[in-house]
Amino acid sequence: MRLRTDDDIYRARLLYLGPPGYTLPVHLPYAQYGVFAALLALFMFVRWLFTREVELFPSIEISLALVATSLIFRYVDADRPAATVVRTLLTDWKHTRDAGAETRIPAYSTRSIRLRPTLVETVRQEERL
Repeated sequence: MRLRTDDDIYRARLLYLGPPGYTLPVHLPYAQYGVFAALLALFMFVRWLFTREVELFPSIEISLALVATSLIFRYVDADRPAATVVRTLLTDWKHTRDAGAETRIPAYSTRSIRLRPTLVETVRQEERL
């Protein structure tokens, strides 16, 4: 008897499970693999610009690309596509208010409050007990 796999669920979410017959330990959307590869190439290129050498196993670049990919996909998901996140970022960046345009509310402290002696009731010794 053959059992049907649950790959249909993952196809609906556009996940890459790995090569046929071998499932990867993590299930990531296709977009994360592409962003990771692009960021890895970018970080390797930046390091090459500074050092003029390429390592056989670029562990620093791999770790930076993993962290950057996870940070990016905290904001990008099926409900908020990458184009919307970038558009929001650019809109917020262009239209920020200057700090000089804000007016501060004066802070009040207890030093500036004076009470007249007639308004303050003295506590009697009998009431304290």
